[in-house]
Formats: sequence, structure tokens, C-alpha cells
Amino acid sequence: MEATEKDILRGGQFLVKETNCEDVFTPEDFSEEQQMMRDSVIEFNDRKIIANRERFENKDYAFTEECMREAGEMGFLSVAVPEEYGGMGMGFVSTMLVCDYISSGTGSFSTAFGAHTGIGTMPITLYGTEAQKQKYVPKLASGEWFGAYCLTEPGAGSDANSGKTTAKLSDDGKHYLINGQKMWISNAGFCNLFIVFARIEDDQYITGFIVENNPENGITLGEEEHKLGIRASSTRQVFFNDTKVPVENMLSERGNGFKIAMNALNVGRIKLAAACLDSQRRITTTGVQYANERKQFKTPISEFGAIKSKIAEMATNAYVGESASYRAAKNIEDRIAIRLAEGNSHQEAELKGVEEYAIECSILKVAVSEDVQNCADEGIQIFGGMGFSEDTPMEAAWRDARIARIYEGTNEINRMLSVGMLVKKAMKGHVDLLGPAMSVKDELMGIPSFDIPDYSELFTEEKDMIAKLKKVFLMVAGAAVQKFGPELEQHQQLMMAASNILIEIYMAESAILRTEKNAKRFGEDKQKEQIAMAKLYLFNAVELVKKNGMEGIISFTEGDEQKMMLMGLKRFTKYTNYPNVVALRNVIAEKVKSENKYSF
Repeated sequence: MEATEKDILRGGQFLVKETNCEDVFTPEDFSEEQQMMRDSVIEFNDRKIIANRERFENKDYAFTEECMREAGEMGFLSVAVPEEYGGMGMGFVSTMLVCDYISSGTGSFSTAFGAHTGIGTMPITLYGTEAQKQKYVPKLASGEWFGAYCLTEPGAGSDANSGKTTAKLSDDGKHYLINGQKMWISNAGFCNLFIVFARIEDDQYITGFIVENNPENGITLGEEEHKLGIRASSTRQVFFNDTKVPVENMLSERGNGFKIAMNALNVGRIKLAAACLDSQRRITTTGVQYANERKQFKTPISEFGAIKSKIAEMATNAYVGESASYRAAKNIEDRIAIRLAEGNSHQEAELKGVEEYAIECSILKVAVSEDVQNCADEGIQIFGGMGFSEDTPMEAAWRDARIARIYEGTNEINRMLSVGMLVKKAMKGHVDLLGPAMSVKDELMGIPSFDIPDYSELFTEEKDMIAKLKKVFLMVAGAAVQKFGPELEQHQQLMMAASNILIEIYMAESAILRTEKNAKRFGEDKQKEQIAMAKLYLFNAVELVKKNGMEGIISFTEGDEQKMMLMGLKRFTKYTNYPNVVALRNVIAEKVKSENKYSF
């Protein structure tokens, strides 16, 4: 069935509108074509990447490039590229799927792949002129050429628009001369072109340029950076000294660079979430396999409750990350389809489709990057002393995971962005926060109901709890906006607390909707462990919402207002029937243990 404007929620609306489980996309909905693509990617990953982990750990940059060339030959670099530029022209969900399953072998290859297909190719596909696209995109899609993205500078990290690199028009008006220094440039050692951001004269905003990598044109590279993780990802400084760039290689319009950079990061964020998923599945599998084999006190350590707890939480977070990532990916794909049907160009449809869900992209980037780090950390713990050794894969997984919380905008920046963007959407009238926030305020002033609700059907209490957690966010954020107005952005710790609540709502709801949908079509008995995971995640989410809600409330209220809001927090985070968390973890762990792998 074709998606229509009415069927799918706009970005951020999940907070104020109920989503039916039938309306979410889940990994169980992959088409036959998508399943074949997934299997092809897994085969490549197992054969080429995972089998050669040692080469990546030994900083074999040439091997990373070789793997990228083969990925190009197999079509994996062209999934998102339109057919007229040599690509497969597949939808956003397929793009996410490839990114997901190709990224688990090593962070080195994952970074090279993500930098090339995302920020190296996409800005030209989405912002380039027809001539630019015809000239460069087919080479990038096939892996004949590789791309890199030059935004960060020594003094310009999170504040991307503050870069000092300059672009000056030549006297004959045919070239721009670029001068400056860029750092942390992924793929710099083997790329053929750079997307470079520089400032023309005293422009308020930077401008994007397509710059071919030619050492004879004033381009020099620093030495390879020696990094904590992603060791075979080529990362260098790039220096431009009167580098001549034809005027026709300006990307989009003058001063549009900051917009290009921000939109590229939106796509990068949701793809980064996808790139952390299969790592979690594989770490969970490796962890349980070791736990089943390792005996202490004449018993496999997988029999011990402390280890079961870890396995259950690792599997749960992976399942929830999948649920939320593919839910958002399909929303983006549907929004793109609606815009194309309305006559938008491919460029406009893609840009606006992703931009619509920028809040969800930031939420996913934060949640899944932190989950993969925790997963790897617990993986080391299951291995004990062996986990700390380079002879086992866990320590490399932990080191590789660490970068995910930094790039595509740090998690702190993304936390503040998610709340900031939501408030801006509300002010533009795209998401009605004011009405629901006022309703919550009225509810707090009224007499609570003492009726005991009927929670006999699957997930009725859990969905009621999600609705109450949304009230917590509306209560805290509504009062904060009322008090601080546009100055809210100055109160970063309050925004971080509000963002943590927002993140948990989206992730928990996504898991519940996926599981409810699958329980209806496959039967509850076949979703027993998934039901346990959705309930376990929600319980953990409620505890986090309590903590962050309290921190937020007591940071900017006092007296009767504070008492009323704290009472509201207590009311909105209270279960009627608390789940037996230990029993839930045991159900999940037994399934993973018996199948000797992540099996959902």
C-alpha cells in the first residue's frame, strides 16, 4: 500500500500522536530483494573483512582500499545512488540495511565505507549540478574513485561554521584559490576527491567545493593519525596552498556550505546508528559462545545469573536499536516517496525527506552509539582477563566502538539538537507541543483517577506507560520553554536531561510497536523472548526517565511548582503491575544461550 501524508507522522510527532503497530516497518518486513542483498553483504563481510581482522588492526591501509574496491565491484557503494548516475537507486531502507550489515567486521572498513558513500558521495548527488553529477558520481558509485569530506579544522569542530579555510576568486574569475588546513579527514590517504568547505571573503556562511586530489595543485597530506581504534581507517590532515578549483566546481550556491554540512550529517547520523547494529549482534554472539564454553566451578559461566543478566541486556539493546532504526528509515523512505509523487526532484525529495526526521536521526545516533559501546564493554567483561587481550576480538570491538559517540556530531551536541529542533518545530506549528503540554498541566492540577485499568491484553500497560512517559517530557520541557523561552539553549544540562527522556520514549516505543506487530502476525508464543525484551527495555527506560525528570525539575523549579511536578513525575512513572525484571532477563538469556548466538 502506498504511504500517504495522513499515514505517516511528521518528524517529532511520535511524542504527541499515537502510532499503530501496523504502521511501523520492522526488519521482519524486509522484501525478498532486501534479504538477498543482506545475505550478499554478510557473505562479503565474513569472507573479506572479518577473516582479515588482523590486517586492519595492523594498520594495513592498502588492504582497506582493496576492500573498498571490491565493495564497489559488488555494487555496495552504489545502493543509494540514482540509476542514471551508475547506481542501484534503491530506497532508504535498503541503504540502511547495507550500512548495517557491512559495518560489523571492523570499524576501520565501516568508517571508510560510511565516509565514502555518505559524506563523500552524497553531497554531490544531492547538491551537485547535472554536469557535476555526470562527471563524478558514476566513478564514486563504482569504486573507481573514492571520496572524502573536509569540514573539521583545528579550531572548528562542533562549531562547523567557524572554519578559517578561505576561497578567493582568481583575477581571471575562472578559479577559486583555496587555502587552509583540515583535520581528521577519513579516507584522505587514498581518495580522489574532497568535498571541501571554505569561506569566500567575509561571508556569514561557508561554501562547499568539489576538489580533485592532485598533489601538484597545492594539496599536501599529513602523516596517518595513530588512533585508539579504527586503526586501518586512513585519517590524515589535509593542507591546501593556493589550490586551484574551477568555479564550476562550487557545490550548490555560495554560502550554502553550512546547510550542506548539516544535511549531510542528518543522513550520516541515522546511518551511523545502522552501522552500530550488526556489531552488537556479533559481540552478543561472540560473548554467549565464549560463556557457553568457559567453565568455572565445573559449570559453564552462561549458567550464572550475573552473566545471564549481561547477555539479556546486550541482546535487548541490539533488538531495540534495530526496531527504532528501521522504523525511522521507513518513515524517511515514505516521506521521500510522497515528495517525489508531488513532483519534487530526487535531490529535493531526499533532502527534505531526511531533514523531516532530523530529530529521530539525532536520537538514534546517540542511543545506538552508546549501546554498542556498552555491549562491547560487557563483552570484555564476559571474557574476563581474556577480553583485555588482543588475542580475542572484544578489545578491538571496544576500541572501534568508541569513535561512534564522537563523529557525526558528538552525542552531547546531538542531545541538545534533538530537543532544540523539537522546540523549533513546535514554534513553526509542525508539531503541536503547546496543546498537549497544557493538557498535562491541567491534569496535574486535577484529581487523579483511582480506577484500576484493565491491562489484560498484550502491551496495554506498557503502551499506557509510554503515554505517561510522554507526559513527563511535555511537563518538563513545557515548563522549561515557558520559563526560559529562546534562552533555553543556554541551559545545556537541562536540555540534556530532557533529551534523555525523549530518547528513551522513542526507543522503548519502537520496540513495543515492532513486537506487537509481530505478535499479531506470528503469534505471541513465537514472540515470547521479544516480548520480554520490549518489557525489559521499557522498565530500564522508566528508571532513566525518573532520574532525568527529577534532575530537570529540581534544576529550574522551586516551592509549590516543584512539589507539583515531582508528584506528577511519580504518578507518570509508576507501574500498576511491576514486571519481574530478573525473570524477563532469564527468558531472553536462555534463548540466546540455547541457540548459541544473537537470534532475533
